[in-house]
Amino acid sequence: MDPARTDAGSFRDRSGRVYVVDGCVFRTVMPSAVEDFEFVRSTGFLERLIDDSRVVAEKKVDPRVLGQCAQGAHYVLEHPMLPFVSYPYEWPFAALKAAALLQLDIHLEALDHGVTLSDATAYNIQFRGVDPVFIDNLSFRRYREGEFWIGHRQFCEQFVNPLLLRALLGIPHNSWYRGTLEGITAQDLSRILPWTRKFSWNVLTHVVLQARFQKKSTGRDDAERRVKEKKLPLIAFQQMLRGLRKWIAKLEPVDTGKTVWADYARDNSYASDEAQAKRQFVSEFAAATKPKMLWDIGCNTGDYSKAALETGAEYVVGFDFDQGALDTAFARAKTERLNFLPLFLDAANPPPSQGWGQAERMGLMQRADADGVLALAVVHHLAISKNIPLGDVVDWLVSMAPTGIIEFVQKSDPMVQTLLRLREDIFDDYNEQSFVSALEARAAIVKSVTVSAAERRLYWFRRR
Repeated sequence: MDPARTDAGSFRDRSGRVYVVDGCVFRTVMPSAVEDFEFVRSTGFLERLIDDSRVVAEKKVDPRVLGQCAQGAHYVLEHPMLPFVSYPYEWPFAALKAAALLQLDIHLEALDHGVTLSDATAYNIQFRGVDPVFIDNLSFRRYREGEFWIGHRQFCEQFVNPLLLRALLGIPHNSWYRGTLEGITAQDLSRILPWTRKFSWNVLTHVVLQARFQKKSTGRDDAERRVKEKKLPLIAFQQMLRGLRKWIAKLEPVDTGKTVWADYARDNSYASDEAQAKRQFVSEFAAATKPKMLWDIGCNTGDYSKAALETGAEYVVGFDFDQGALDTAFARAKTERLNFLPLFLDAANPPPSQGWGQAERMGLMQRADADGVLALAVVHHLAISKNIPLGDVVDWLVSMAPTGIIEFVQKSDPMVQTLLRLREDIFDDYNEQSFVSALEARAAIVKSVTVSAAERRLYWFRRR
């Protein structure tokens, strides 16, 4: 048995830490948390949330499974391993909205049973496909009559303000959120909102007035101390949460016009028979390799992710930078009940390990071992649009999984010509011979097929 590995993102919680042992997830329950832990479970409501798959399952296990890591713990819980860990700065708008609504729904149901949440962080939510699930089972504690919602500011910074950024201004939250891991402050959002947007009751209450409150406070600790001293009747607390839920449920992005790649699945350089040939090749690959975890780099609206899921892939995490494509992919996965999670990714600037100790939030390559990778219509964007050497692009893609499919697009292709239209062609080494040489230096080519009249070619590889 491997030694227990501490989850670097759980250090803030004094009630218990999270550990991983041999692919299993465990959580300690320290003595300071036992009273609340036992009260919450005596109400029975948490069990119903687990049965509904809204809260991650738990079971008590022998503390010896954690060895010395269980020292001082009153209980040790085991949780199921989630297929992939993602972060709010990677979620498309619809995912962040779904996570916010889940958090509010759970909190409202908890209050009905004399229970509240100790915080309101978005990092307490993960996804199974496009279904959000609450993962911090120690956040639940006994509700104290008249207490104010101390998580209000955190909820606004990590859910409300990032959603408003796109709902009111058409600006995606992802890059800003990644740069400020605790979310977007009311003061920052209030500064950039036009005055016409500030007269909404909800914006005035949760953004403008909160920004003024924060500005007048001598410090965050002082502000939180003053909040804790306030009294808020339970009915007012519930009404506040219901009002937020109603408002958030209606939020939609304002930048819903055509984006660069959102319509690519319908309006691209492929004829219908060529698109079918591409799907057939992906299906053949998925049927032969049956990847438990497949990464689709440049997933667009999810056409090929779906093809892979239908023929052998168990779970697909898709990545794209186009917000319109991600909106469509998320809605599609929800409607068609696909084991598919679409996330935001700038492939030339993937998320690094960051936060405390540069380990609190793991980088993309540190979070999971993909069994397969699709990289369709990706190479030319990185090699030409981003000036990344062709060999480096191939190396990065092959490093993701032991097998996969990479598409090479000829320089004569209309899409590449579009990329070159407003810049000098300095890419003498961008050709299929160089691509194949780079791929064969790292992997064996299992099979290849031409899928378009412009001689786009798919390469199925197996890493050496």
